Amino acid sequence: MVGASTADDAGVFLLSDEIALIQTVDFFTPIVNDPYLFGQIAAANALSDVYAMGGRPLIALNICCFPVKDHPHRLFNDILRGGADKVHQAGAVVAGGHSVEDPELKFGLAVTGVCHPDKLVTNAGLKPGQRLILTKPLGTGIIATALKAGLASAQAVAAAVAQMVALNAPAAEVMAACGVTGATDITGFGLLGHGLELAAASGVALEIQAAAVPILPQAREMAATGMVPLGSHANRDFCNHAISHQGEPDPLIVDLLADAQTSGGILMGVDPDQAGRAMDRLAAGGAQAAVIGQVTEGPPGTLLIIHGSESCEVP
Repeated sequence: MVGASTADDAGVFLLSDEIALIQTVDFFTPIVNDPYLFGQIAAANALSDVYAMGGRPLIALNICCFPVKDHPHRLFNDILRGGADKVHQAGAVVAGGHSVEDPELKFGLAVTGVCHPDKLVTNAGLKPGQRLILTKPLGTGIIATALKAGLASAQAVAAAVAQMVALNAPAAEVMAACGVTGATDITGFGLLGHGLELAAASGVALEIQAAAVPILPQAREMAATGMVPLGSHANRDFCNHAISHQGEPDPLIVDLLADAQTSGGILMGVDPDQAGRAMDRLAAGGAQAAVIGQVTEGPPGTLLIIHGSESCEVP
């Protein structure tokens, strides 16, 4: 049902009239110092691809690239425990995995999930006139970069970690309840990159109100000091050809829109008569969601950023 042609979040194979199989894989190097939290973040990030397709995760397999001769084994145990706890929170099971000795530590999951074929959500399902809802604030990439440099405050790190360990299960439930057919999760390509993937796959254009995009506390301040990941610069440069601006762009805001996220939120298109209901349900689930723009007819595969006077930093 879904392959590589649209750069979607997961592959989907039709098993029967009532079951579509969703499969995805993701792993990366640590972005926080605590191994248990790293395991949780890596697991939440991998599980997110299933939720972005409107699915329910069932089985996870650990992917372990561990420098076993360089660190005490309790560190690796804590990573695996964090991952397993997050998988169990999702109602899924860890059924095994594979490990290799690697000088650079990496961890993640291969995840299998299911959904009803009629409820499948893809990045090709947006329709003109829909409202764009983002379910988590941006800024985790910038804060993680500041953490590595020893410049992130404990408050900023705690806020970023809280978002990264949060499952996107509530967003998947809202998508099912509100009839969403087009969505993606915001990860390494940032809001700009993944937004353009949505626009291109759906044959539509996106308008984003820059001031409406939620931003993690202190992320803008850290961006102003130069704590912008190289991947974010690459995202911005890669997307420039398909992006136009209305109003005077704030370079810091553009950097945040391109910020490479880990375990970011879901960007979904919601019919106007369902947007309020979706926002109410997301708020009830504790999400720091916001309506950030709308879907338009074109030019297809493009993004218009509308700049205001202030950005929306979440409390």
